Amino acid sequence: MKNKIWLSSPHMSGNEQKYVNEAFDTNWIAPLGTNVNGFEKDLQEYLKIDNAAALSSGSAAIHLALILLGVVAGDEVIASSFTFSATVNPITYQGAIPVLVDSEVDTWNMDPVLLEKAIIDRINKAKKPKAIIIVHLYGMPAKIEEIRLVADKYNIPIIEDAAEALGSSYKGQKLGTFGDFGILSFNGNKIITTSGGGALVAKDKNAIDKSRFLATQARDDAPHYQHSHVGYNYRMSNVVAGIGRGQMIVIDERVEQRRANNSFYHEFLDSIEGITFLEEPNDDYFSNYWLTTILVDASKTGGLTREDIRLALEKENIETRPLWKPMHLQPVFEKYPAYVNGVSEKLFDDGLCLPSGSNLSANDRTRIKDALLKALKK
Repeated sequence: MKNKIWLSSPHMSGNEQKYVNEAFDTNWIAPLGTNVNGFEKDLQEYLKIDNAAALSSGSAAIHLALILLGVVAGDEVIASSFTFSATVNPITYQGAIPVLVDSEVDTWNMDPVLLEKAIIDRINKAKKPKAIIIVHLYGMPAKIEEIRLVADKYNIPIIEDAAEALGSSYKGQKLGTFGDFGILSFNGNKIITTSGGGALVAKDKNAIDKSRFLATQARDDAPHYQHSHVGYNYRMSNVVAGIGRGQMIVIDERVEQRRANNSFYHEFLDSIEGITFLEEPNDDYFSNYWLTTILVDASKTGGLTREDIRLALEKENIETRPLWKPMHLQPVFEKYPAYVNGVSEKLFDDGLCLPSGSNLSANDRTRIKDALLKALKK
């Protein structure tokens, strides 16, 4: 059988082992240490933001952001419907209620117009949302300025889910730094990885300091174990932070490689009737193109669907994946309020994520191209 071509697999730089060895050599096999401090500093310098807390996952970062914003049981939190469930799950950890908002067609992210409609309707029901979680899907910047204007108009804080968007920017400003809080993910499939991990970033030093306190079981400053708050085991390990430090050395290179993958697909798919891409709307938007994504219009491809293409590549041992199934269609979330316009459902029906790893070889690309063109000829 041919070797598996993964959708987005980890890509080590060779720098990571040095920092991991340092953790072993100094016996800092613990949640804290010089690698954690160094990784946080690397993130701060890269994002040009003053405060970052390295955590166990992006989900942990969202959960802590909600706690810091005072979200409690019964509160409502608006979130993008077109996303991975990790965006919405932490809302339920607090006993709060997700209010799901659909996408617009330009960036596939939260629709600012629909967002305002949702806010007005919730306020009219005496349920003003406590926070808004926006997502930069597949690395594409959301219409962040428009969303920020709506959020500010109603005085609602923003949690910016940039889990897929490290290295992306809007008008030259890195994503994750526009919201009251920004969250990152370093899961194994992300543009850089620490195996598992995430980060919470903010301009507010006190908030990030408090997030570190909560993430280390909220232990009070006392010679014995004393706790005045509920805490969490959410801090990043010093060992995996070492992997992150090695990965940050090549972050710009990884962005370039992902964008090169996107250009590679454009070269031979742009001329195919019925195949379109998620693209930067204008020069203000800079996407890391974490995943290259296409839409397949069966009415223009002779009846060939997204699923036909996915299955054809699967036979060649090439992993592709449908776009995210919207949260308002998920059994676990379908009972919650949702403001939909049909955009994300159409994207889910017609969309496909193509192999986008920064470690794709020339041979991998040839296999992918041949498999795609063979499927499209059918």
